[in-house]
Amino acid sequence: MKQDILNTNPLTDDPFEDHPREACGIFGVYGHPEAAKMCYFGLYALQHRGQESAGISAVQDGVLSDHRGMGLVSDVFSMDSLEQLKGGSAIGHVRYSTTGSSVLANAQPFVVRHSHKAYAVGHNGNIVNAHQLKAELEENGSIFQSTMDSEIFLHLFVRHLHLGFEKALVEAASRLQGAFSMVVLTSRGEVIGIRDPHGFRPLCLGRLNGHWVLSSESCALDLVQAEFVRELDPGEIVIIDAGGPRSLRLADAGRSSFCIFEFIYFARPDSTFMGRNVYQVRKAHGRRLAQEAPVTADLVMPFPDSGTYAGLGYSEASGIPFELAMIRNHYVGRTFIQPTQSMRDFGVRVKLNPIKQLLKGKDIVIIEDSIIRGTTAKTRVRALRELGVKRVHLRVAGPPHRFPCHYGIDFSTKGELIAARMSIKELEAFLGLDSLHYLSLPGLLEATGVKSPDKHFCKACFDGCYPVDFDQNLSKDCLEAGEK
Repeated sequence: MKQDILNTNPLTDDPFEDHPREACGIFGVYGHPEAAKMCYFGLYALQHRGQESAGISAVQDGVLSDHRGMGLVSDVFSMDSLEQLKGGSAIGHVRYSTTGSSVLANAQPFVVRHSHKAYAVGHNGNIVNAHQLKAELEENGSIFQSTMDSEIFLHLFVRHLHLGFEKALVEAASRLQGAFSMVVLTSRGEVIGIRDPHGFRPLCLGRLNGHWVLSSESCALDLVQAEFVRELDPGEIVIIDAGGPRSLRLADAGRSSFCIFEFIYFARPDSTFMGRNVYQVRKAHGRRLAQEAPVTADLVMPFPDSGTYAGLGYSEASGIPFELAMIRNHYVGRTFIQPTQSMRDFGVRVKLNPIKQLLKGKDIVIIEDSIIRGTTAKTRVRALRELGVKRVHLRVAGPPHRFPCHYGIDFSTKGELIAARMSIKELEAFLGLDSLHYLSLPGLLEATGVKSPDKHFCKACFDGCYPVDFDQNLSKDCLEAGEK
């Protein structure tokens, strides 16, 4: 990619980044006197789920106020802006766009006003029938303010309010197909959590000194010192008001299809899903990988931070010493300049630097969680060779990505996936490796420690078995372009 002068965000826009990116993080608070500030801290803990934009909506005395902006949570909010978000109920959102472009109009929570009431929604996931629903709504007079699939839910909701509040929630959510975990805020102060019938995306409930919290991940509950209560079930709607939480169920709740990539990459290692700590599961993946693909080497190393925990497990099981032979620069600013084509590797080198004395003349095992497009891995392996590394063995703590994701991960076309185009031997040659091995799908599932894992996870990006049908001719930009 030729970019002579590039102002880029190394967290989100790095053209050399070779990891999948997820959609969003959501957080909600009911009944807390500083609900917006609690949301701020919750979003801080969920920043890894989206770095393009952030927003918080709050309610006091029937008035819904909101503040949204582009960038990280710490960039978007100040003490002054948080002071303006008054009330005991609030929801928040951090975003990485998978549907709708990265512009302020698409930042969330998204707010609508209808019949002297206001509603806000924050959404994590991807609604695969959004194009059909939007066409239907526009034909019936709806006017859309954004290109997000999330807005569709609010249009459906207000159209069904004549049935009553709870039935409107159920009817609106029942029309959606695909992946959606949502938090909704009403001008009456209710905070609502919604999880799709397959439970693709995470959402949990916590309690904070008698107040209630909803969060994408349990790590955000820990930061605000809320007690983890439980995960929402697939197809569950939780309404929180003065009477506490109460649950509704969608009629078509089906088999659980929780995204396996939450365990592999997306979630913070201090979060817990299905009773399993993410850190421990990633170590278990590494141990299983060492059993499936043993090799003789001098050291095991990750590319921080994605392969670190699986690397620890691989080292533990193999007996090969674990070394942090690549040092990550944690102080890369929001923008940097990549001035010429001759510095095309700068986007990688600015964040990671090798310890030459550890690596020269050594046989090494690199642990990664995934290889999506192969660009970053190839650059890094070439740099290691130039340092004098003798042999490079790459072990990946997951199966090859051969199928696109349509449920909220940003690789929606098969052509983006290098493992869909190349065999293992071809990949070894392309990446400049002495050997390459991916963790098997049975090994991945068994190492989660979840009982009957085949019945609980979506693994479509590995095996092509999609739990929810979708239109293969539609890209993530169809809502924006209005065409296939």
